[in-house]
Amino acid sequence: MKNNKKNNYDLEERTAKFGEDIIKFAKKISRNPITIPIITQLIKAGTSIGANYCEATEAESKKDFSHKIAISKKEAKETKFWLRMVATPEPKLRDEAKELWQEAQEFNLIFGKIRRTCSKK
Repeated sequence: MKNNKKNNYDLEERTAKFGEDIIKFAKKISRNPITIPIITQLIKAGTSIGANYCEATEAESKKDFSHKIAISKKEAKETKFWLRMVATPEPKLRDEAKELWQEAQEFNLIFGKIRRTCSKK
């Protein structure tokens, strides 16, 4: 889960790694009528962070870039929500969910800062 320092600021790599970690984590969650929708939402939100960041890096305008960064931020926040929801039916995964939650929180802060910087220019 921990990134090495070289890649810590490479957001494309970092968000891709996070998406992979979310998928690996989701595989550990037992499947039942309660967890299946949570798993689906967690994977969608957790992998969307990086997908939208990649789109932002290819934006056609400043407005488009800002919009895609805002979506990445929103997806990071949603991922935090779903990670919290996993901990209720799967208490044994609480610590691992907390680690992933922290990384999602960092993305939320990073993308928020990027967006604020964009709107100032």
